[in-house]
This record gives sequence, structure tokens and C-alpha cells, in this order.
Amino acid sequence: MSYSLVWFKRDLRWQDHAALSAAAAQGPVACLYVIEPDLWQQPDMAASHYHFIVESLRSLYAALRAMGGQLLILHGDMISVLNAIYEHSPFHTMHSHEETGNGWTYQRDRNVAAWCREKKIRWEEYRQFGVVRGLRDRNRWQSAWEAEMAKPLQTLPEQLQWQKLPFDVQVPAAADLDLHQPDPPLRQRGGRQLGLQVLNTFAEDRCTQYRGGISSPLSAPTACSRISPYLSYGCISMRETVQRVRQLLLNIPEHESRQRNGLNAFQSRLYWHCHFIQKLESEPEIEFLPMHRGYTGLRESDWNAEYFALLKAGRTGWPLVDACVATLRETGWLNFRMRAMLVSVAAYPLWLHWRDVGCWLATQFVDYEPGIHWSQMQMQSGTTGMNVPRIYNPLKQARDHDPHGKFVRRWLPAMRKVPDSWLFEPWKMPPLMQQQLGFTPGQELPQPPVELEQATRLAKQRLFAVRGQPEVRSAKAAVIEKHGSRASRTDKPKRQSRKALPEKVQASLFE
Repeated sequence: MSYSLVWFKRDLRWQDHAALSAAAAQGPVACLYVIEPDLWQQPDMAASHYHFIVESLRSLYAALRAMGGQLLILHGDMISVLNAIYEHSPFHTMHSHEETGNGWTYQRDRNVAAWCREKKIRWEEYRQFGVVRGLRDRNRWQSAWEAEMAKPLQTLPEQLQWQKLPFDVQVPAAADLDLHQPDPPLRQRGGRQLGLQVLNTFAEDRCTQYRGGISSPLSAPTACSRISPYLSYGCISMRETVQRVRQLLLNIPEHESRQRNGLNAFQSRLYWHCHFIQKLESEPEIEFLPMHRGYTGLRESDWNAEYFALLKAGRTGWPLVDACVATLRETGWLNFRMRAMLVSVAAYPLWLHWRDVGCWLATQFVDYEPGIHWSQMQMQSGTTGMNVPRIYNPLKQARDHDPHGKFVRRWLPAMRKVPDSWLFEPWKMPPLMQQQLGFTPGQELPQPPVELEQATRLAKQRLFAVRGQPEVRSAKAAVIEKHGSRASRTDKPKRQSRKALPEKVQASLFE
């Protein structure tokens, strides 16, 4: 008897798993995850991603084994692995979720599709989020998202038929994949059970801090949902998250306004999570090219390797920037406003191109989601052509969100000796005072590589010079038509009326 093969990718769960449910309804099932060496050589991949995935695979492996099944984990090129399985035990259908990943996975999937056609194997793909493959325009996207979220959660039959395959599990160490980046010691750990715990603590308690708490790096670690890595790697599904929130909203008493407001604000970001991934799905090139091609060449010829090295080392001299880099090294996470500030500092006063900065930041974020990441890199760098540039001043952000230096002093030990009067611009502290406090001038408290106000002003002039060109202005409409958010009277959500939010709302599960 033949069987179906379920290929797990960024969907490391067994509940509300459309591919597994569909395969189980057809007969015997074999489950596969492939650790692909070439994927881990891509510049946006890191050891922290791999460790999170391996932890999630352990959770999935144990769950399938408890149901009498098997998760086959193999190491190698995807086509070679498929050939080996097919030659030993031919299968008639392969099931998987659609993946909106990086350029490498996009090409890999095209190769797999060609292999399936050659072998006359049917490959059935299912939506992972509210992202629509082959979308022609955005006019009815919102109603399609609502319809997808309203579908019943996918369940498995009580008795599954399993196809066991005689291959040994292969889980190489990170070093064997040439992943040598330090694993952040305080990062979130992978697995469905942990993801559900994080979702539950947020939905039932921490959401009361959400509105007003997600911008400051002090309150954000508990005020933000923190489910982003579990959504990114599919430990929990978008649909079950949306339905969990909506069920809670139905039962919250009217007087519990903080919980209600927090969940409503969070729900809007679940919608925007998919909205941004749709941009990469509709135009995979935006991982490499400006969303508005008129901005090609804006920064490419002015790359400054020294500035980039200072940024990565957390040695820019701007305390909040450097503290954020230190936070990423230790935790693999940062709230959205601080991420946006990092990109803004890189893009404007340091005038660094978004692609290289984006690859570096992707390796720092445990919750790296390509669709959100590259859309946001371009938005914060001013290359979408349809968004008013948002330029974050790191000194103002520090005064607004860390006025007493608690965050900065936590992550930058040298700042603990700096008096409050020099908290935001410590490089201006007189050398004699630095020596009295035990500093070597320019060492523990580095001098910023540029004068912030002047460099930012020059960057804005250069950006707006391009933005004002007639041909750039005229091409803006096409970008909006393809990627802009919109809703009309004929595209109202079925379950809840929601006015389309402006693009300036920072829609990301980074928050």
C-alpha cells in the first residue's frame, strides 16, 4: 500500500496542521523534516535559529511518537533525501504548508516542484498564515484573511495509519553546519508546549500591559506577547492564536477594559503580521531589491565597513543603540520600536544599505520571519516609496523610553558609573571627569563615528532628493497598488468590522 509524505518546514506542531490532517484523511502517513546544509549557509541564518528548531523538533518528535507515529529527521539536500525515500518506499502524494521564506527556500521549493512533476507525485500545499499565494491585488485580501482565520481548527483522527520508514534520525550539531555564532544564553526555547504557555500567560494576564507597555525596552519584555518565535516556526498556528484571542474577548466583562484593549490591539497586529508577509510572497525580489526600484543605488556606493563593524559590536557611542545590540547578544529578542531605531540609525546617520544590515539583524533575531523582516527593513530605510520615512533619533528615544537609564545601565556596565547629567551623551563628558570615574577616554565610552544631527540631516536631504524626482513620484502608485493595505465596503471582515489601519502602524509580532 502506498502512503502520503508530510513534509514539515516552518510548521513544527501537530495540532491545527492542515497538511498532516489532510494526509491522515487519505490513509497511511509518514512525517519528514530535512536539515538542509545549504540553507544554513545563507547569510540570514544563525545558530540560534537552529537551536530553537531542534528544540521544537524534539517536542514534535515526542508527540508523534506518543501517537504511535514517527518523525523522520534527515540531514542532506532535499532532492537527494526525497530520492532516497522514494526509491526505498514510493509515495503517491506529498503534503506541506506553503512557505514564504528567503530566496534560497523559494528556489528549493521550485526544485522540489520539478522533482514531483518528474516522478508524477502530487504535491498538495496548504496555507500557513493568512497569506494568499498567487494574489493578483489586495482589494479583497482582508476578507480572505478573515475567512482563513474563521475556519475550524484542523484535527487528527483518533486512529492514524502510520508508514514507518527505516532511516536513522540525523540531527547534526550546529558546528557541523558551520554555525559558530554564540547562542544567546537568555533566548526563548522552542517547542509547542512552551509556545502555548507564553500565549496563555499573555492572553490571560500580560495583555493588560500591552497598550502603553510595548514601546519601552523596560516594560516590553513582559508587555509584548513574546509569541513571535513560536509563530515564526509554526509551533502554534496563527488561526488558533486568533481564535483564542477572540474567544477570550467574548467572555471578558466590560469593566475589564485593560485586558480588552490589550487583546484588541494585539489582534490588529496578528492581522498585520500576515499583511507584511504577503509583500514578500507577492514579490520575492524585495529581499534583495528596493520595493520601489527608483531607490536603487541610493546607498550602495557609500558602504562604510567601519561604521557597520561599530554597529555590530555595539560601539556606536549612542548608549541606547549599544544597549540594544548587547540585549540581542544575550536574549535574541528586542521590542519593535528598538528594532526600528537600530535600522533607522544604520540607514540614516550611518548611511548603511539595508540588505547587509538586514542579514546581520536576521541572525540576531531568534524570531526571524523573512516576510516581516525584509518588508520592515525597507520601510525603516525609506525604500518602499509609499511610506513617509520614519527616522528615529536615538537620543530622543532614550529620553522618552529610558529616561533614568535603567535599561542602558543594565546592558552596558560602563554606564553604571556615568552620572545622570551625562546619561544620554556620555562622550561629551570631559576627559578629566572620565579619568576621575575610572574611564579611559574614548574606550569604555566610545565616541560616535558621526555627528548625529548633521549626518541625519544630510541623509534626509539625499533620500528626499530621490523621493522628489518626477519618475519616482509617478511610480509610487504601482507600489501602493501591489503592496498597500486597503479595505472597501465590499471587503468588510465577516466577524468583526475593522477599518484598515494606516501603514505607519507598526504591524509586527516583534511587539
